[in-house]
Amino acid sequence: MQALWMILGAFFFASMAVGVKVASGSFNTFELVFYRGLVSVVFMSLVLRAQVTPLRTSVPMMHAWRSVIGVSALGSWFYAIAHLPLATAMTLNYMSGVWVATFVVGGALLYGQAQRQGPLMLTVLAGFAGVVMMLRPTLDQNQLFAGLIGLFSGMGAALAYLQVTALAKVGEPEGRTVFYFSVGTAFAGLVGIAFTGGLTPWSAVSWQAAAWLVPIGVLASLGQWCITRAYSRGPTLLVANLQYSGIVFAAFYSLVLFGEHIALLGWAGMGLIVVSGLAATVLRARALPNTPAEEH
Repeated sequence: MQALWMILGAFFFASMAVGVKVASGSFNTFELVFYRGLVSVVFMSLVLRAQVTPLRTSVPMMHAWRSVIGVSALGSWFYAIAHLPLATAMTLNYMSGVWVATFVVGGALLYGQAQRQGPLMLTVLAGFAGVVMMLRPTLDQNQLFAGLIGLFSGMGAALAYLQVTALAKVGEPEGRTVFYFSVGTAFAGLVGIAFTGGLTPWSAVSWQAAAWLVPIGVLASLGQWCITRAYSRGPTLLVANLQYSGIVFAAFYSLVLFGEHIALLGWAGMGLIVVSGLAATVLRARALPNTPAEEH
């Protein structure tokens, strides 16, 4: 099933997060965003050349909008990470699946078909409940603004994913979509660096952090490519649900590589994420109809 590309994409992004965790000891957020985008631009250029896919596009404004909302969501997420407990920032960002489901069901209401999406909507909500159980977010009163920014990061990511679907409908190759998003990411990182005092001197960079820069960009490219393919070719609500698998991969990395403890409630949440994903897959296998917006 095409939606299963989301699971592979989630794995790539979780692997990338390991590199970001290591590299963040030497580089600030904007530097990591810039290097991630720069490596991805080079990598995707080589991929598109090998596929003989031209960079020229007939829908530049659609790519520009996808980059604007995608980079805005990414920047909002980083802001939330800096000003909120990590678990809270992660949870708010992973609300993108709930937002996608909300937008899809809202669109289905216009066609009088929302009742057909009810079971899949429930699996998305169950998956998000599993995320909350694993991350157990908290929010103090003085963190309300950062919480709203984190909430926007999830909504922005949902809009970016839906824009990916729109690009697929007009025939844009997935690799080209990833390439232009990488260009936007690198540009946003460069602008951020200009306002934060420039690049970190290489003499102050650890070799472990430097060694991760290229893998971070490559893994980001592969992850973005898989997610783009999933949203372009798979049923939207099922893809939104399978996105939560990234939390499961991240939890295992935390356990194995960083020795972080996973509480019993966290394991229960992980199980709920897996079960909700399986349930959504079974529903799709029974040919639950799509909304008109999801037809490919």
